[in-house]
Amino acid sequence: MTDHSPNTQVTDRPKNLAESKAWMQQRLVSRFHPMNALSLEEGPALIDAVPALDGQAWGSYWEACGEKVRRQALDAEQAGDGARAGALYKKASGMFFMGRFPCPNHPAKQRCAVAERETYIAASRFWAVPIERITIPFDGREGEGGEIVVLLRRPAGIEKPPVVVMWGGVDACKEQMTEASDALLAQGIATVAMDNAGTGESPVRGVPDAERQFITVFEWVRRQTSLSGARVGCLGRSFGGYWATKLAHQVPDMIAGAVNWGGGAHYMFQPEWVQASRYPDSYLMELVETRSAMLGATNDAEYVEFFRRLSLLDQGWLDKPCAPLLLVNGKEDKQCPVADIELLTDHGWPKSVRMFPGGHMGLTPKTLPTVVDWLARQVHAGGVR
Repeated sequence: MTDHSPNTQVTDRPKNLAESKAWMQQRLVSRFHPMNALSLEEGPALIDAVPALDGQAWGSYWEACGEKVRRQALDAEQAGDGARAGALYKKASGMFFMGRFPCPNHPAKQRCAVAERETYIAASRFWAVPIERITIPFDGREGEGGEIVVLLRRPAGIEKPPVVVMWGGVDACKEQMTEASDALLAQGIATVAMDNAGTGESPVRGVPDAERQFITVFEWVRRQTSLSGARVGCLGRSFGGYWATKLAHQVPDMIAGAVNWGGGAHYMFQPEWVQASRYPDSYLMELVETRSAMLGATNDAEYVEFFRRLSLLDQGWLDKPCAPLLLVNGKEDKQCPVADIELLTDHGWPKSVRMFPGGHMGLTPKTLPTVVDWLARQVHAGGVR
């Protein structure tokens, strides 16, 4: 019998400043999220100069760095140097992303979140395939928002391309989807990047029926005569993989193929795992605060309970038919239990699985290409099994 008890090898406290800087330097060299937002050349000095981890110090530091680069981008744009302006806007967006990371829970971080979005769109004006920022009406409930913001990119020269809708986890927003979008565009696929429930500009928290926002986007894609969107591909990264899995079971006729890349299904949401995964070595800081913001939890009791109610097993979805579903993770994930992958393969329709070395999300040079190639096959085939 498989042992599904937590084995996360986590500490019982958050990282201090020295430990955090060492973590950032290591991730910078590996080019892994979130440190791939910085260049290898300037990143080490920027990390060394971080003054502290509290919201005021952290957010203000990165805000100042980003504003300096944004001014350089404006100067380059006014001088007619589009290539330099685009590169500098993208660089500034990465710095503002660091400033709001992992969530904008302080006014300084909130300013960075707005500036990140602004400079990201500005950078895309100089790309071969720029971004179309689109606002989709959303029938939100009381206290929710009334619109969904998506970032659409269309491959050049292809009439009615298939579509992949993608979103991140608790700290990666639609502005972090560039690499996946570029790879899919190269295969003739349009991409729609949106924010995961409870993050970025999402109109809803991570409540049990937050799939409403994703289905609204799928329906919008279907109505676009310039896109082949009867069945979309879905890519949910990290915590966002949970919603990709739920949607694959809930609206299989709308989905050509879905990827759960590092997300949970049931064990991740059990109190023992929630308690054990507060300070995993795979995360920089404020994981509990970031997850609480996503869930809408205001205290520890709500944090545990709001997780528990997300279980797809308890909701009764896992034995239902589902769209083609690819499960991807690292074999030693300490944020999301790999036991959830075994659970998913033990229930319902057959799924595809690809495990990679390492921790959360199995970040290797082969991981994203594997995900993109699988999605390309699914959407080009129209979701036929």
